[in-house]
Amino acid sequence: MADLIHLSDRGLYCPAGDFYIDPWKPVDKAVITHAHADHARPGSSHYYATKVSEPILRKRLGDDITFTGYEYGDAFSFKDVRVSLHSAGHILGSAQVRVEHAGQVWVASGDYKRDHDPSCAPFEVVPCDCFITEATFSMPIYHWEPTAEVAREVVQWWNDSARQDKTCLLFCYSLGKAQRLLAEMTAYTDRTVLLHGAAVQLTEIYREAGIHMLPTAPAVVEGETKSKKDYYGELIIAPPGASGSAWMKRFGNISTGFCSGWMQLRGARRRKGYDRGFVISDHADWESLLRTIKETGCSRVLATHGNTYSLVRFLQEHGINAAALETAYGQPEEEFANSTQTKESA
Repeated sequence: MADLIHLSDRGLYCPAGDFYIDPWKPVDKAVITHAHADHARPGSSHYYATKVSEPILRKRLGDDITFTGYEYGDAFSFKDVRVSLHSAGHILGSAQVRVEHAGQVWVASGDYKRDHDPSCAPFEVVPCDCFITEATFSMPIYHWEPTAEVAREVVQWWNDSARQDKTCLLFCYSLGKAQRLLAEMTAYTDRTVLLHGAAVQLTEIYREAGIHMLPTAPAVVEGETKSKKDYYGELIIAPPGASGSAWMKRFGNISTGFCSGWMQLRGARRRKGYDRGFVISDHADWESLLRTIKETGCSRVLATHGNTYSLVRFLQEHGINAAALETAYGQPEEEFANSTQTKESA
């Protein structure tokens, strides 16, 4: 029986329905799992995704995109292929794509996690014959502690730095990670967090979607004059790309932190020069990857982007039909991972 989804030079392609999932080149029909830039790229004729992800996709891809949105679980069709979107628990609006045709059910997970996250819908297990899974953190070393506990550590760091007349600069991905942390920290404080410009509009989209987060304000306002001391005691969230930039110099006496699953690695924080490392990831850890594969009941696994070698080898050793798919997906956190890991374990 032919594969329902296969790898093409434009992305994951379903020949029976003539559509693509998260294509990395422009196509006619693009079903999008979520709005991170490695999965949602410009230029396609028509985008299909969850309704709640529409504002983020339009911000990232342009207001003029042709878009059709669906609620989780709603079925739609391309030719005689039945498709539905199911929560991936990764970021706001993230989805797994369930594809059914001629007695086969395949699920393309996109990126996903199983941990609690107050900023998005929880992961839904979708039974299938073949599961296309990410493998970003597919090594036993990766095990996530509850994010609420890590958020408490961030607030404590913020408080300690304020007593030392320092400004906290916390680097994390502007879409998903920043909003998750802002939501988790509401359990410990009601103070305002300052945001790099890259996170301001994205955070407002989350707020408009009903996500409860700490109050926020732009860290830098055009035309506003502030001294370095004016920032002491503040927490500022910024994307990793701002680390080491001239933008940082305006904040004076700073303490820096990095928020990522890669902080699980011994020595990673030291090599990047951050004062603090906080282990929070929007991807499944090793145990969650294995649990999810088991719970889907799949007889076949295809692993994409990440440490596919370790996951595929482990599954094969345990009698599961598994192989790797060499896609063009690269994680938002990969900017950091590339400098701390080898190609094989990135």
